[in-house]
Amino acid sequence: MEEKGKRVMGLLVLLMFATFQGCFSEASQPTSKKKSTQSTAAHRFGSTAVFPITGNVYPLGYYSVTLKIGNPPKLYELDIDTGSDLTWVQCNAPCTGCTLPPESLYHPKNNLVACNDPFCSAFHLPENIRCEANDQCDYEVLYADHGSSLGVLVTDHFPLRLTNGSLLGPRLIFGCGYNQRNPGPKPPPTAGVLGLGLGKASILSQLQSLGLTRNVLGHCLSVRGGGYLFLGHDLVPSSGIAWTPMSRDLLEKHYSSGPAELLFGGKSTGIKGLQIIFDSGSSYTYFNSQAYKTTLDLMRKDLKGKPLEDTAEEKALPVCWKGTKPFKSIQDVEDYFKPLLLSFTKTKNVHLHIPPEAYLIVTEHGNVCLGILNGTEVGLENFNLVGDISLQDKIVIYDNEKQQIGWVSSNCNRLPKVDRDYNEDFWQPYAADFSVLEENYPATAQNIIRLVHERNFNV
Repeated sequence: MEEKGKRVMGLLVLLMFATFQGCFSEASQPTSKKKSTQSTAAHRFGSTAVFPITGNVYPLGYYSVTLKIGNPPKLYELDIDTGSDLTWVQCNAPCTGCTLPPESLYHPKNNLVACNDPFCSAFHLPENIRCEANDQCDYEVLYADHGSSLGVLVTDHFPLRLTNGSLLGPRLIFGCGYNQRNPGPKPPPTAGVLGLGLGKASILSQLQSLGLTRNVLGHCLSVRGGGYLFLGHDLVPSSGIAWTPMSRDLLEKHYSSGPAELLFGGKSTGIKGLQIIFDSGSSYTYFNSQAYKTTLDLMRKDLKGKPLEDTAEEKALPVCWKGTKPFKSIQDVEDYFKPLLLSFTKTKNVHLHIPPEAYLIVTEHGNVCLGILNGTEVGLENFNLVGDISLQDKIVIYDNEKQQIGWVSSNCNRLPKVDRDYNEDFWQPYAADFSVLEENYPATAQNIIRLVHERNFNV
């Protein structure tokens, strides 16, 4: 069955999983004394990088940010994925399975990471790799949706503007992917993946190791589409956040918490002890087989006597219903469905509310579909994965320093309240390359135009 817009990029299976020791190559360090001073000041006073997000759960099936890489810099649209560590872009080396035109691919320029580089050695742990003279550092990653990327690690500049006013261009290590496999019926339009997982290979961990930001990230995904991502701690709300500790048993690989109990309509389902993974790389939410079947049985029982009936004609998702006439929005059907709730039993009064709009979609045909899927059937075993659909209109914070995950309801249609000069300057680096952005990422360009107009910025 074709599941339109569905992506399960997170829950990464790394063929070469890394548990870093905090060592990086000289190339990843600030390239001048001036930059080193800026780094120290940024860390001392706190700094954050903020990026506008484009995309949606349906029909696109992903959220992305646009980053500049290189000198001179080029724009690359990347899926945001808290379920994997390595950032990679499609690379003309040459490339197999790339979806972008050659001129839009990344071109390596004598900036390969060597096999004997400490970063490469750490990346391949616990394996002990053998290196010959002048060997490059190769990588291969597999994703839960059976997509993959094969390539080589490189280092290059990432121009960043921080909320404290700093303009930086740290050299960071990422993947130059020259062989991609896309399992879906329609290849993604993005250039690669922005890996924001727990490992030291992530961009966030590298920025933290350079003293540029704290090891904290957050995202706010709008149900209307778009939102924002931040790397650093400045934009973490001072109150109202529901915090739960990261689970120790899965801490090494994923942003996870638990155990949690599942409630339906405010009543216990009898499903307890769920380990929950938070994954922005997945469009939808996945329960293990028992939790999924229990939830679906309760919903179908509750829908008896209501003007909805199962439809096998809808191909967007496995379970869909149609009404007496096509639905136009979730508001047309939300009264027919009851809310779900995950209650984290190790932390008092910490709940993740999942109202109907956080687990349902209305398709282009006017049917309503269940955005919760059977994870066991797609190879997630007993994992329970909270994806984008259930994280919308919430600021979700991953605090790696305090090893806790938090969330609070928020209007994700607006960028956070930072200095207006920052907001205005934020858009300027994109202006000169806007024709390139429109040519290669037209949907992203239109979303940025909409955001600019909403904020009355001159770009």
